[in-house]
Amino acid sequence: MKLLRKRDIPEEKYTNAFLGYGPEDTHFVVELTYNYGVDKYDIGTGFGHFGIAVEDVYKTVELIKAKGGKVTREAGPVKGGKTVIAFVEDPDGYKFELIQRASTPEPLCQVMLRVGDLDRSIKFYEKAYGMQLLRTRDNPEYKYTIAMLGYGPEEKSAVMELTYNYGVTEYEKGNAYAQVALGTDDVYKTAEAVRQAGGKLTREPGPLPGINTRIFACLDPDGWKTVFVDNKDFLKELE
Repeated sequence: MKLLRKRDIPEEKYTNAFLGYGPEDTHFVVELTYNYGVDKYDIGTGFGHFGIAVEDVYKTVELIKAKGGKVTREAGPVKGGKTVIAFVEDPDGYKFELIQRASTPEPLCQVMLRVGDLDRSIKFYEKAYGMQLLRTRDNPEYKYTIAMLGYGPEEKSAVMELTYNYGVTEYEKGNAYAQVALGTDDVYKTAEAVRQAGGKLTREPGPLPGINTRIFACLDPDGWKTVFVDNKDFLKELE
């Protein structure tokens, strides 16, 4: 990844870094946050992983090992399938799944979160967030079901991977993973749509102090946070 920008907010005692495989106005990126004086967090059991599409998982794993990275699952076909994957961990314990895929415009391609009721989550993400259900896959042998949702095909855009483990309805979220951010042309209309769909607003729509970018924050039925950001304001912020 490339460091795209860094932002220090001393009055709020935190620093952000934005990293990805292309500019923020056209790509999905990771936002890393350092809170002054805090060097450890609890990731919990609910957050799954980020997904990164690469053309050669075997080669990428060797490069990561050579640079001191931690590989937790060696490269090889996924259980019960043919797709080649591997898992690595960053220094804070966040998991990244490497997925072998032909050249893609969006290498940072997935965020996996665990949910307690998959049908409920699918309906919410469709109705409240306007996402499309791209596919589902049930794995009775390993007792889990996944659903892929997003705003475009998996091979071209980042998607949400929601995982339901048979019989598990609640997870510990810890305090490390924060949110997914999505763009919208009208934070006020989108906030009302989310409210109508049963979403819980944790921050009413309006401008951020000091930046003036309009946002709102909400929770899905499992308590996962999403922040919606005004598209025009975001472009001004980047400028």
